[in-house]
Parts: sequence; structure tokens; C-alpha cells
Amino acid sequence: MIIVMEAGATKEQTNEVIRRIKEIGYTAHIIQGVERNVIGAVGDERGKARLQSLESLPGVESVVPILKPYKLTSRQVKPENSVISIGDIKIGGEKVIIIAGPCSVESKEQLMETARAVKDAGAHILRGGAFKPRTSPYSFQGMEEEGLKILAEVRDEVGLPFVTEVMNPREVDLVADYTDIVQVGARNVQNFSLLKELGRLDKPILLKRGLMTTIKEFLMAAEYILSQ
Repeated sequence: MIIVMEAGATKEQTNEVIRRIKEIGYTAHIIQGVERNVIGAVGDERGKARLQSLESLPGVESVVPILKPYKLTSRQVKPENSVISIGDIKIGGEKVIIIAGPCSVESKEQLMETARAVKDAGAHILRGGAFKPRTSPYSFQGMEEEGLKILAEVRDEVGLPFVTEVMNPREVDLVADYTDIVQVGARNVQNFSLLKELGRLDKPILLKRGLMTTIKEFLMAAEYILSQ
């Protein structure tokens, strides 16, 4: 369900709606809109009737059921386009943002040369893999934390934020300590344990779509991240 607040709803009225949502046993997700705020209430479908009663609370304009299986990724909840800020960079705005860099970090010299080249070419964000999924277990698997340190050093010297992939739920906090954007590769789009761990972070997540992933499955993967 989504609770649409009135345009002039106060912070106290919004907080009371959130309190009541939690009291019913749902999780509240507030989405800041241009003209008004919307609160997504996610939880057991059997509690929908109790949520409907929130329509009588001060500051509430309407309570609307979400018909799609994905809730927080629905345009019903957030009709406006999302704009993600990475420092002064706005992803999703009017300007096209270019992310470029090597598949894997192999040395500081290699990454520094590449970072300067992609910046000179007009790229805004550096890409580089510290952990690399490979088809063969004998192939180079990445420099791991040493690769993250190199990425951070190059970011500071060149002035480009960077994105890198995380593959293991146990490494989420380690990667998040270094990177500006956390990437989920196509192979992990339905690694639900990983997606739930990423939902704890207060960082942008770049979720790649798997080769055989349907649009519905892709949106549900994003839902795992947003619902945490």
C-alpha cells in the first residue's frame, strides 16, 4: 500500500502515519516527492485492511493499493525520475553520465594511466574491478582489498569517484568502506542474500541486469535492496 500525504502535511503528521504503519507490523519507506510525500508500507498482505484505516488520519490524502508485485520500485510509489548524487555528479538528470575504466585492477600504474585517459575523454566516474568473477577458477580473480586501496588512491589523485563490484555478502562492508558506488554484476542479480546486505548501505547501488533476467525479475531484485 502507499499512503499519499497532503501537499501541506506537517512533519508531525507524517511521523504519526509512520508510527501507525510500524504499529500494524509494516515497514515504512518515505519517498520525498516534488509536491508531496508518499509513504510505502511493505509487509504481509493480510494487513491491508488495517492500513486502509490510516486514510482518516490528519494529513493523509489517500491510501492506495499497489497492484504490482514490486512495491518500492513502482511508479505508483515514486512517479518522478530518480536522480542519484555522487558529489557534484547527478546520475539520472539531464546530463549523460559516462562510467569508464578497466575490467579489473592489475596495478596502480595501469589504473592511473587509464583513469587519466578516461577523464580526459570526458568520463565522469571510474570503473574498475577489485573482485572479479571468472568462468574458470584458475583465472585471475582480482587484487581484492589491495585493488580497493589502489582505486581509492587513484580517485584521490585524479578526482574521479569510482564504482566496483561486490560478489560476496561477507565483503559488502569492506567494499563499501572504499567505493563511491557498489556494483552488483549480472551473475548476482538474483543473489538475494547479497541484495539484502546491500540494502543496509547508505550508498548508491548499480544493479546490472542478467542476460536472461526478465524486467519483472529485475525490478524484484531492486525491490530486495529497497525493502531493507
